[in-house]
Amino acid sequence: MAQVSQVKALVQRAAQEAGFELAGVAGVGDYPELDHFAHWIEAGHSAEMAYMEARDEAGQLKRASLRSVAPWARTVIVCAINYNTEQPYSTDVSGNDRGWISRYAWSREDYHQAVLRRLRRVESRLIEAAEMPAQTRCYVDTGPVVERVYAKYAGIGWIGKNTCILNQKLGSWLFLGVILTSLEIEPDLPAPNRCGTCTRCIDACPTDAFVAPYELDASKCISYLTIEKRGEIPEAMAQGMGRHVYGCDICQDVCPWNGKAPATSAAEFQPREGLANPALEWLAQISVEEFREKFRGSPIRRAKRTGLRRNAVIAMGNSGKAEFRTKLRSLCHDEDPIVAAQARRAYQKLGGEQQQQTSAGSD
Repeated sequence: MAQVSQVKALVQRAAQEAGFELAGVAGVGDYPELDHFAHWIEAGHSAEMAYMEARDEAGQLKRASLRSVAPWARTVIVCAINYNTEQPYSTDVSGNDRGWISRYAWSREDYHQAVLRRLRRVESRLIEAAEMPAQTRCYVDTGPVVERVYAKYAGIGWIGKNTCILNQKLGSWLFLGVILTSLEIEPDLPAPNRCGTCTRCIDACPTDAFVAPYELDASKCISYLTIEKRGEIPEAMAQGMGRHVYGCDICQDVCPWNGKAPATSAAEFQPREGLANPALEWLAQISVEEFREKFRGSPIRRAKRTGLRRNAVIAMGNSGKAEFRTKLRSLCHDEDPIVAAQARRAYQKLGGEQQQQTSAGSD
């Protein structure tokens, strides 16, 4: 059995063997960024994501205080894996008949499962290496933990002005996994902020979602609108969505630190056929069966078929392509009332005649 002082080195080796590019250790602390998270919630910037506002019995935000949800935890191990692929960025791709799916969602396997499987291997090595009984818990974007804060204090990278974790060598194309443990392990030093005076991410956002550097209003973010937002999307926000149908990469695509970001070697994160820059008409009329089959095990299922079709219709309206009018005209009478309503707006935007409201059936 290893001494606690040796556990850190063993965990870092285990992380590398499991396929993670980076691994670091942070203590469980009252970091100022966690206070900022609470203020962010109070300002209403979490939009309709009620799970962000979960509180403990004392009324304290769970995500703002790890001690309230895991009082036994003393250390947070953060592992990061690169998911960048050798495909063009959204800012480099043209073609108004095509949509954009966020880079992280192209993968052949849901990243939650792919990263968790690797994280469990590190957790097993940690338990084996500890000289004393240790309590542990793993999370991959699912627990009451603000991962990027602990990633910063574990030395993985700094929190950029676009609120993403940035690493000097790997950029921001990183999936994070965390292991909470009752073991006391010496923490790493936090990563220095290297954003400098650059504001490219803020300037490039088409919906002005950044209230200020390091502060994002989720209700205006294209990722939120295309994934989390349910129902119809007001035209004022729909216009800014451009051709995005699931998520948005713009603030990462324009970041100088991603200019030379390496491509991943992990097979799980290679794009499924047809998901990099997909055809809008295909998505707008995708059937229930094809949606289930094409996106089996994909994070894209989170938007649901209704949301994905709604987003594709909005992108068609934003395209300026008169060729879409015929398809949009038929979608104005779609059985899904949300898709039909968005199709009417898109059709009119492309010069189609006024469509009367139809009594559409439910999805």
